[in-house]
Amino acid sequence: MVKSKIELAIDLGRSMAELRNGLRQYIQVKLKAHGINMTFEMLEVMSVLWKNDGINQQELADQTLKDKSSMTYLIDNLVKRKLVQRMEDDNDRRNKLIYLTEEAKVLQKEICPWVSEVYGIATVDLNAADLQDSLSVFNKMIENLKKD
Repeated sequence: MVKSKIELAIDLGRSMAELRNGLRQYIQVKLKAHGINMTFEMLEVMSVLWKNDGINQQELADQTLKDKSSMTYLIDNLVKRKLVQRMEDDNDRRNKLIYLTEEAKVLQKEICPWVSEVYGIATVDLNAADLQDSLSVFNKMIENLKKD
């Protein structure tokens, strides 16, 4: 049976959710096995900061697709774990910038290799062109939703 475009889009959405859940479970197991007290969501925040340290909470929320209250909770927990710190923005004292601590930078060297390994496993029999094509499709669908 040939599926309609709508049915294929529904299957694609479900597959994306299944992939995210699979990655979350795999990474949570790795975190626990390495004795790292961190959730997948906290790791998402850390990943953004590892690429762009010293951004504000709203930028973090936007890049991780979290709402501001969830982001406050995540940052509070990362502060308690001594992985990030809030610092006043010199240009706008009302704004707090989130910076990595030295402990977080050390943790990056431990975590990043096996996170890369997880994505390597997930893409073992795919080539870069397949991934680029898929990314283009996803981005076009996201763009279409934003237009409506």
